[in-house]
Amino acid sequence: MMNGARSEFSKPALQFAAPSPLLGASDAMQKVFRLIDRVGPTEASVLLTGESGSGKELAARSIHDRSGRRGRPFMTISCGAIPAALIEAELFGHEKGSFTGAARARAGVFERAQSGTLLFDEITEMPLGMQTRLLRVLETRKFYRDGASAEAVTDVRVIASTNRCPLQAVRNGHLREDLLYRLAAFPIDLPPLRSRGNDVALLAEHFLAELNARSHTQKRLSALARMTLKQHTWPGNVRELKNCIERAFILAEQTLELAPLIQNPARGGDAATDRERLDIRVGSRIYDMERSLIEATLDYFKGNKRRAADALGCSLKTLYNKLNGYSQSQECASS
Repeated sequence: MMNGARSEFSKPALQFAAPSPLLGASDAMQKVFRLIDRVGPTEASVLLTGESGSGKELAARSIHDRSGRRGRPFMTISCGAIPAALIEAELFGHEKGSFTGAARARAGVFERAQSGTLLFDEITEMPLGMQTRLLRVLETRKFYRDGASAEAVTDVRVIASTNRCPLQAVRNGHLREDLLYRLAAFPIDLPPLRSRGNDVALLAEHFLAELNARSHTQKRLSALARMTLKQHTWPGNVRELKNCIERAFILAEQTLELAPLIQNPARGGDAATDRERLDIRVGSRIYDMERSLIEATLDYFKGNKRRAADALGCSLKTLYNKLNGYSQSQECASS
């Protein structure tokens, strides 16, 4: 392990209930580990901030593992992936017959995660009306199932995450200010991979070791690949690095090469072309620039909306909303 590493977090042998452990020897990550060590055993609400792919869910799981609730349920609610019409039932459940199609009673996550931890992933994507209800539950520990006449009591620890600046989200109307301060009793910011120095190589070797162990191989990184690890800025953070190592592993006989994949991940190694660039005229409207970027990114990823959303740094729901808006604008213009 590198000099300056401390805490069990930085040991590759440590396993969490997630695809890969939270690892790092950099000063930035050691600060994160210290904060997790301190807040884990408490009951404080935690707000995790950081770019997409920086490890917010792993950090939440690590907090859970260090709490008195370890061994109890850990559940993640993807606030941007659940349709607004269904999120209330998903959170609070419903009684039989409470609405058309409710053939039986169903418990929501506040009941299913009883005595455990709930992570509200991308909290700024939750509808404002539901944020009001969530705030009440956090303050009273009580809620109503849809169609129920009696309140239920919940005992869960709540952690929230977002890839936006929370204060900017409040100013833009995406997050209630009172909910922000209720959730952010203990804020932790996950650093982007580009600011973590030698952690890039540490993580790459870890992911490669996992793949070698799974496939009973002994593949390795080439000298050029190690140089590429240092030179690339990794805008997709740890998620991008992990996916890049896995693609290179699949393509390699014995030695992994990364540069061709990083130049153009959508086509698995072709040289970069003008399709990867977008020219914007000075004085263009912000709306037009944003639309051009979104449509070009979607085209670059061959219509794969999830990959486009990850590259753009927004949620899948936000991307769908943007595209629906463009479609409606087109219909209005042609009518």
